[in-house]
Amino acid sequence: MKQSPTLLWEKCLQIIKANVTEQQFKTWFEPIVFESYFPARMTVLVQVPSPFVYEYLEGNFVDLISKVLKRVFGSGVKLEYRIITDKTNNKAMVVQSDNTQEVMEKPVPSTKANQSYSVLDAAKPQEIDSQLNPQQTFDNFIEGASNKLPRAVGLTIAEQPATTMFNPMFIYGPSGCGKTHLINAIGLRIKKNYQQRRVLYVSARLFQVQYTNAIIHSTINDFINFYQTIDVLIVDDIQEWMTSAKTQNTFFHIFDHLFRNGKRIILACDRPPVDLQGMNDRLLTRFSCGLIAELEKPDTQLCVDILHAKIRKDGLDIPEDVILYIAENANGSVRDLEGVVNSLMAYSVVYGRPIDMALATSVLKRSVKVDNKPLTVDEIVNTVCNQFNVSPEEVGGKSRKRNLVVARQVSMYLAQKHTKMPASRIGQLIAGRDHSTVLHSCEKVEQRMKAEKEFTALIQTIERSFRLKD
Repeated sequence: MKQSPTLLWEKCLQIIKANVTEQQFKTWFEPIVFESYFPARMTVLVQVPSPFVYEYLEGNFVDLISKVLKRVFGSGVKLEYRIITDKTNNKAMVVQSDNTQEVMEKPVPSTKANQSYSVLDAAKPQEIDSQLNPQQTFDNFIEGASNKLPRAVGLTIAEQPATTMFNPMFIYGPSGCGKTHLINAIGLRIKKNYQQRRVLYVSARLFQVQYTNAIIHSTINDFINFYQTIDVLIVDDIQEWMTSAKTQNTFFHIFDHLFRNGKRIILACDRPPVDLQGMNDRLLTRFSCGLIAELEKPDTQLCVDILHAKIRKDGLDIPEDVILYIAENANGSVRDLEGVVNSLMAYSVVYGRPIDMALATSVLKRSVKVDNKPLTVDEIVNTVCNQFNVSPEEVGGKSRKRNLVVARQVSMYLAQKHTKMPASRIGQLIAGRDHSTVLHSCEKVEQRMKAEKEFTALIQTIERSFRLKD
């Protein structure tokens, strides 16, 4: 009697269990849910709880799974995963084990920097692939003080792309501040509202590769003509062109044509136009004729909000003090925030550890590059003053009020601990005191920390906000 697909899958699990450790099976294979088997397509469809589980299975057990499927279901059978990508909104994507075909619901974003796809292959306007990342939308682009203006302008452009206002839009900021996410969100919203518009995202590096290939194959006219048909051109990381005069010259002709014909141009860079040394002056002039918007590194509150959104999406349970610690120490990078959370999840799953402060501290040391810029006495005093709700002028004064005395002593203690300045210089900078006052203050603080846990916790809170240097 022929066995049902469900029983066949159970047989697969039994074989896998005999070939991996108990911990590996429990961690990676028990969460898999068998959905169905499609004989016509020779495909087994299973559900996994997150992209992380899918990536780990594919990276570590793909050969074992393939051999077991062949043995139980027969030669040529493929595995498809339904990957839960958003538990809150019940969204998922389905992808084949070899990642050669993306089907149903949300597709897996492509890695644009490594693509061999040529946009020149698009014969008809409606067939163009925008190359946008469907995961980077306005809905999950968290607003904060550091991105409020660029986000608002980007949303305006997305709703009314045909206007000449803010064209081109030049977005700049340090790595990890959300530039790529924002320009993708603009493109996706335009595609949603204006489906006939030819929208294209391209990295500066991929553009340069395509240009080089066009030169080699004598198709440069086709290359330029194609780009001149785009309605909304989005180019990322244009600082890559600073030493490429020929690429700049070609892009100038494309830019000029699009601009004169009222097409929308959106550019992203890691620095403002004035700092693009080696870039053609006529290009810089055009970059500056629209809107130049800076995306700053997210502040602590925005980092906390971003972490809350990711944690909700992934269905995680992370204590608030750990969230704050990560936000304060991830160097203001959205990529670092996401990387730390992913690492915490991995360590927690693999080693069965709770996500607590000890685990977060360990992961951060491995995941985040600490800023080597030394602390200044002014930074220390300002941070202490914010904690004690007093002003630097009051701390530097002569008042003997208890809260001011404590703030003064803590400032001296932390300056002695976290700067290389001599005690005499610290005393002079903080309150016009001599070195003996600084040494006395340090002794007082240390004695109190030994006796009072709450006071020790207060000092540690202040130190975390410094983003301690190793």
